[in-house]
Amino acid sequence: MEQPGSDGDADLVVGPDPELAATMGFSGFGKKARTFDFNAMFEQTRRTAVERSRKALEEREKEAAQKEKELGIQCEGVNRATAPSHTITRISSGDSESSASEVSSDEELIGPPLPPQGPGEETEDDDLIGPPLPPGYKGNEEEEEEEEEEEENMEDEDEHPVKKIPDSHEITLHHGTKTVSALGLDPSGARLITGGYDYDVRFWDFAGMDASLQAFRSLQPCECHQIRSLQYSSTGDVILVVSGNSQAKVLDRDGFPVMECVKGDQYIVDMANTKGHTAMLNSGCWHPKIKEEFLTCSNDGTVRTWDVNNDKKHKGVFKPRSAQGKRVIPTSCTYNRDGKLIAAGCQDGSIQVWDRNMNVHTKFHCRQAHAPGTDTSCLTFSYDGTALASRGGDDTLKIWDIRQFKTPLNSVAGLPSFFPMTDCCFSPDDKLLVTGTSVKKGGGHGKLLFFERETFKKVYEIDVTDASVVRCLWHPKLNQIMVGTGNGLAKVYYDPIKSQRGAKLCVVKTKRKERQAETLTQDYIITPHALPMFREPRQRSTRKQLEKDRLDPLKSHKPEPPVAGPGRGGRVGTHGGTLSSYIVKNIALDKTDDSNPREAILRHAKEAEENPYWVAPAYSKTQPTTVFAEVESDEDETDDKPEWKKRKI
Repeated sequence: MEQPGSDGDADLVVGPDPELAATMGFSGFGKKARTFDFNAMFEQTRRTAVERSRKALEEREKEAAQKEKELGIQCEGVNRATAPSHTITRISSGDSESSASEVSSDEELIGPPLPPQGPGEETEDDDLIGPPLPPGYKGNEEEEEEEEEEEENMEDEDEHPVKKIPDSHEITLHHGTKTVSALGLDPSGARLITGGYDYDVRFWDFAGMDASLQAFRSLQPCECHQIRSLQYSSTGDVILVVSGNSQAKVLDRDGFPVMECVKGDQYIVDMANTKGHTAMLNSGCWHPKIKEEFLTCSNDGTVRTWDVNNDKKHKGVFKPRSAQGKRVIPTSCTYNRDGKLIAAGCQDGSIQVWDRNMNVHTKFHCRQAHAPGTDTSCLTFSYDGTALASRGGDDTLKIWDIRQFKTPLNSVAGLPSFFPMTDCCFSPDDKLLVTGTSVKKGGGHGKLLFFERETFKKVYEIDVTDASVVRCLWHPKLNQIMVGTGNGLAKVYYDPIKSQRGAKLCVVKTKRKERQAETLTQDYIITPHALPMFREPRQRSTRKQLEKDRLDPLKSHKPEPPVAGPGRGGRVGTHGGTLSSYIVKNIALDKTDDSNPREAILRHAKEAEENPYWVAPAYSKTQPTTVFAEVESDEDETDDKPEWKKRKI
């Protein structure tokens, strides 16, 4: 016998080993070990399961036969065609007894019986042997029906793109009191930045905000210059800030400076020979493919490309020209979707498009795109890259085919625009074109208008607020619309079903409770039986306390009044104690007549000669007799002295 734990196969112990018992000196180890016949146990279990399954089948067949008799249906067995494809064993009702006796071991089901069904339940799987289907199971037909309904809904949305506009809900972000002139949303849709005429740039984090909708950072990157444009790069790690000065800035996600463009020499005539812009910037954008390159346009008449890693000089320069070859100011600029083309809208109403690698001659241009002298506020390419939309300062919105750039495909007029950065954008499915309208103060409500791209028919509008709609942005990933208005608000429109994340993250969070300022108040404890020296005075009114302090010379530092009369408080009011009284007494009231000053001086000559006081006592020992200088005649003086020493009269 092998011991348990050995490498060989361990046999079942059915009794004590006689040799071991003789060696140990006893006949057994206590109770006799039980023996088990596994084959017999398995066979008995199988027979029991077969009997139970057979009884269950017979009961179900009897119930089915009874129902058929009641309904008058003459049928010998269950129709096998109606059974599902996952049926395991089928037994007809006509030969159930014979089949039950001839069932082979492969066809017999071993397991617990099926649960009983209610009297009113009827299923198509009456001949199914096995556990019941889960409660959420749907047949192939129901799944196909749901798929067909979804396809129909998608077709309806394709036919009616208005249904894709997410405007059922909105939130309002308070940027400030002045116009929100710039909006930017990173590619993932996690952070929103807003810039305005108040020089501020505010950062909004949808995942970190709660229902109070407060910005987590506010800064002034360009000091006292209005923000004209804000945009995240294609990777979302840096932000381009275009303001009213001549130097664009690049910030990181947290608002810290990364790069600042160099300023050009304004005294050079040819702007291609300067290293940067020399006048106010109008617009800017990032390259859609190259994350280090961005584009700016300025009032110096140039469109320049820059590299983030080189802030000493621009990368390339494009100079738009009029029909006469003169310099024209570009008011807006953009890349196409693949970054190979650069488009600029100019002040003379023209739209000029260059190849990114050919900066001398334009590839496409239209001289009369908009009215001359108006600022083309926005240019944007469609997602398919074949169409270009332009928002003109002549209150028009036009769409162009860059392959046929002479005439617009469609145009709509009567859209007021008071700001040089009024936006237009395409919907994520490229079927709608969106823009905003401007209104004067008290002149109505600014609206967000939606036009079909093919027909340019206005299909929808949103009444935003009682101020102009300046900026609009439709994020394709979030499927949410951001709007910047003229009264300092930034609104976000979304739909709980059609939109993803974004504003949905912050509206569900409860507003944080404001912490109350901890103030320590001193309570006055009145002890009526305490000594007066330990008793605290009661609070009185402020006016009485001020009057009391005014009477106290130590608290109020009241100056001492002049002493009048004989004197008081140890001070003697003598006459002539002040300078004014001394002057009045000794000078003004002096009765001596000093009309002849020579006589007044000579009056003391005799007394001074007899009793000298000032000069003579000092010379009484060394020079008792006064010696005066001898005065010579004029004739001798003229004879002895040279001509140059003679006195000139």
